[in-house]
Amino acid sequence: MNTVRWIGFILLANAAFERPLEAQQFEEAAKLFQETKARAEQGDPKAQSTLGDFFLKGQGVVKDFTEAVKWYRKAAEQDNALAQRNLGLRYSKGEGVEKDYSEAIKWYRKAAEHQDAGAEHNLGFAYFHGYGVPIDYVEARRWYLKAAEQNLSTAQYNLGLMYFEGQGGGKNCTEAVKWFRRAAEQGHSGAQTWLGQCYRKGDGVLKDAVEAVRWYRQAAEQGNASAQALLGTCYAQAVGVVKDDIQAYQWLSLALAQGYEPAKQGLSACERRMTTEQLTKAQRLVREFTPRKTPASDSPAH
Repeated sequence: MNTVRWIGFILLANAAFERPLEAQQFEEAAKLFQETKARAEQGDPKAQSTLGDFFLKGQGVVKDFTEAVKWYRKAAEQDNALAQRNLGLRYSKGEGVEKDYSEAIKWYRKAAEHQDAGAEHNLGFAYFHGYGVPIDYVEARRWYLKAAEQNLSTAQYNLGLMYFEGQGGGKNCTEAVKWFRRAAEQGHSGAQTWLGQCYRKGDGVLKDAVEAVRWYRQAAEQGNASAQALLGTCYAQAVGVVKDDIQAYQWLSLALAQGYEPAKQGLSACERRMTTEQLTKAQRLVREFTPRKTPASDSPAH
């Protein structure tokens, strides 16, 4: 399956910092910023960490990575785990500071000492890719497991991939399915897609095309291009569903629109079989499609 497989350094931000603000919301955010700033200047580490978020996202104030780093550092030096992780992220991305993976690792470790799941995941990612530390799949799996056991879906997904590929230990498709399922049930579209593949091929579970389609659909409805192509192919080939060229066209077209080239051949074959009326209906479904997001969708990942 040709899909983005490894989710990188993550920042689990509050929903308030995830969306652009309307004018009224910005005024409210500006007021909250001033209140938070007053507490931060008095040395409150939670307020300092939150103030870093305001500067990072440009909520209630002009976006300023340097100021974000300043306030994250103040809170981090007071042993605030969230600020330590966010400071590590700034070093890993080079936002407000020069990129320095070794410094990022230092702060992730400090946050991980407080069992911060995001920091544990980021250490796993660093060990998997060799960012600031030597590549070590055993250590990567160990850190992913710590975060996964705290129910962090991104860690569960990456841990599942390591079990599936046998990295950092023996290949174990049953364990892979276990972790894919836990992430998938939280709405992680990558895990949903892989869980669907496991059901389709019988890896770690009994082969079940209907169940495969169920998981493909959940990921496809979130906009996962690989899942959309797989779901479209199922409709085109009557795998786990009744053959339906309109549905096949819709999902394959949506996948191709995102640049997922493997969908092109199936889409062309589907289009050749369709009547003008079917094609018109399918194209309308494509135009009307809006991705559904869940709390554990892949978007918060960086």
